[in-house]
Order: sequence, then structure tokens, then C-alpha cells
Amino acid sequence: MSMAAPAVAAGPSSSENMTETVNGPTEDSAEAQKRPQFGTRFLTDPRQVFQHNAWDNVEWSAEQEQAAQKKVQENSQPLPEEKQEEFDNRANEYWNDFYTIHENRFFKDRHWLFTEFPELAPQQKPPQDAEENLINGEDVPSTHNDAVFPGASASYRILEVGCGVGNTVFPILKTNNDPGLFVYCCDFSSTAVDLVKSNPEYDPSCCHAFVHDMSDASAEYPIPDHSLDVIVLIFVLSALHPQKMQNSINRLARLLKPGGVLLLRDYGRYDLAQLRFKKGRCLSDNFYVRGDGTRVYFFTQDELHDLFSSAGLEKVQNLVDRRLQVNRGKQLTMYRVWVQCKYRKVLLPPQNQDCLYGETENTRAEP
Repeated sequence: MSMAAPAVAAGPSSSENMTETVNGPTEDSAEAQKRPQFGTRFLTDPRQVFQHNAWDNVEWSAEQEQAAQKKVQENSQPLPEEKQEEFDNRANEYWNDFYTIHENRFFKDRHWLFTEFPELAPQQKPPQDAEENLINGEDVPSTHNDAVFPGASASYRILEVGCGVGNTVFPILKTNNDPGLFVYCCDFSSTAVDLVKSNPEYDPSCCHAFVHDMSDASAEYPIPDHSLDVIVLIFVLSALHPQKMQNSINRLARLLKPGGVLLLRDYGRYDLAQLRFKKGRCLSDNFYVRGDGTRVYFFTQDELHDLFSSAGLEKVQNLVDRRLQVNRGKQLTMYRVWVQCKYRKVLLPPQNQDCLYGETENTRAEP
């Protein structure tokens, strides 16, 4: 099916039940809970486009792809180096300002998480077979034997990096009834973390929120290596400088247990949000700064695969969600492109762990 070139709306990029935020699109909870897993609602008759709020896996024509590429190229002149350094150095300030202004009113809880990522759903348990704690007959290397840290007694541990005000964390805590569950959450912004801790649903007995800069590969997490079952990255990796992404993923990979999974959903190349950027907002190829000073990168599947596989993770899922969002009230169509990934920590002999997770000084140094 041939579709028209991507629409670039003059106002905020939103459909009836979808709002574009710096932490990604959010749906109202009623619509999100009704929505099946993406890839199941297809637009076969263009005359029916306004019957639903969204259509999945919309095929782009060659002309549409070319129009998107042209739009990006027109606005791809990078800002001067000194301006780029300013946005990098003041990133913490811009994010704190954002959360100070919006507090917890800007986002909606992400109930779609349990559809797309069942690893976060109720009663998830780690493998019970003791043999799975061995690799080639040897104990899996662990740094937390007899250690004391938040959630040390938990049997299933989830970390969300870039938690914002808790719109992923609190749905997990409210929905997942596993008594062995412990959720960690961190954000670059101390303001955001304060908002999480001030939420009446925050319970330190099953959740630990902390400030952390994931782009600083030398910064320590309050969690030992090889201790996490799941790591969640929802519209957060795109906020990092591209040169800092690999070391950040390497560090996260070391936190996972063998067999643990990293879950990601983020902006894909030629998403509507990328096409809406005007001249003077480009920092480098496919990397932009918003009006509030926060930054965003737009990925391809291959780029994400290279990042994760270089960190020793194996692909479980790497999908592009090309979705047609519809504003039925205003009769507008808007093309969204998101990438969704699941990567698992591979099981390798302990002697290979150091080289796999980038432990040498050269690989840990920032570019």
C-alpha cells in the first residue's frame, strides 16, 4: 500500500490519545490497556484511516522514504562546536529545569509495557534449576555473595534507567505481585528522583530510586555486577551523546545475570519528531537539541544491534514499529517510527567476562 509522505504537523505531534514528550509518546491508560501488541492492526483500505487512532506496521513507499531523507538533510547543518559543548555540559541543568516545571503532570503511566515486555508482568521468576547457575561446570562470577545492598534478598530484580517521575516503575510495582520482586530506578535528574520518592506509592521495601548519570561509565551503581534479571531503557538511550552510548551499554551489561535481558524502546530514524526539527537544532547526524535544551537521537536497527552485540548481548528481538497515528478530530495523520529491542546476556565461561564487558582501561575511557 502506498502512503502519502510523512505529515509534519504544525502543532504538538499528538493524536487523540497520544502525547509526544521528551521521554517518548504516552497513551491514556484506557486506550493503552485495550491496545493489543503492536503489529496486529493493519490499514488495508486507506478510506478507513480515521476509524482508529493508530495503525501498525505501515509500509512506507520509496517516495515517502526519500521525502523523509530529504527533510532530514535540509536541516542537518550542525551547530558550532562550542554550542554543542554547552548543551553537553549543561545537560543536568536542562533536565532538572524540565522536571521542575512539569513535575509529575507531564507523563502518563505506561501500561502498554506488560503487552510488549511480558518480562515485567506479574509472577515472573528466575530459573530455579541450580544447574543454570553454572557455566561449563563453574560458578557464575558474582560480586554480591554475602553483600548488603538494597534488594539483596530479592529473587527477581528490575532496573529502569532514566525513570523520570516513575511512569514505568509504579505500573510495575502495582501490577507485578511477585513477592520476590525488587525494582531499582535511576535518573540523571535529581528533581525527577525526588518526585519518585515523594510519590505516595513509593515503598523502599521493594523499590530503590537514586540519581545516576548513565553516560558516566565510571560511575558506580548501588547494585553488584551479575545481579539483575531485567534492565529497562524506555526513550532514554536517545538522550545520550552518541559517543557515550557504547560505554554506557557495556556498563549496564555487566549488571545483568547470565540470561538476563535488556529491554529498549526508543526513537527510530525518520520518526515524526525528527522530521519536525527546524534548522539550527542539529548537533550531529540524527542528533538534535530541543527548545528546552534536552537532546534526542534517532536510531536504526543496525545501530542498536551493534551497540548491544558489542556489549556481549545476543538478540532476542529487534523490531521497527512504523505506526500511523491518527487525530480523528482534526483529520490529521502522523507517521511514528520506534525501535523495540530485547537483548539477552550470553552465557560464557568466566575467563571471557572481562574482555566481553569492556573492562580494560582503553575501552572504559570516554571517546
